[in-house]
Amino acid sequence: MSMIFIGGSSEIFELPEPAITRIGAIVAAEHGVLIGDASGADAEAQGLLAGYKYEHVGVFHAGKEPQNNLGDWAAYHVPSPDEATGYWVHAAKDREMARRADFGMMVWNGASPGTAVNVLRLALANKPCVIYDLARGSMATTYNVEDWCAMLRHAGPDVRRQVEARMTPEERLALPG
Repeated sequence: MSMIFIGGSSEIFELPEPAITRIGAIVAAEHGVLIGDASGADAEAQGLLAGYKYEHVGVFHAGKEPQNNLGDWAAYHVPSPDEATGYWVHAAKDREMARRADFGMMVWNGASPGTAVNVLRLALANKPCVIYDLARGSMATTYNVEDWCAMLRHAGPDVRRQVEARMTPEERLALPG
């Protein structure tokens, strides 16, 4: 059973039809799903999976309890460092899902730095990730860091700066010059 890290921007409250179809294919193939507990794309994908009454789902959360666990699935608490604030609260949880995953599927609004960094985490491990880029109305697959760099070229400089701010020093070192 392959493990699929499904995620996306917290500002997305409706999944695109191709992403809905792909989640249906994930269910049909009985792949495992690793998903966060955030509102937005995570909760939308959870709702779809719960509608299928799909069981092979693990919900990862940084807080004491998941914010969303719409299918009452197994929940995995990945604590953040005590001093973590803001996006760093969720970074350890996201890194753990990327580590456990074989593949990724992200729904990106073209601006969310957290989603872009999750794609990078998969790319660093040469794990394919399908990205539904709602800003550009396109779908692409990243297989490596070069593909990720090409994906990020379409984002503006502000987005790139925000993405870099969310990277660990090790993630930054892996990027080309």
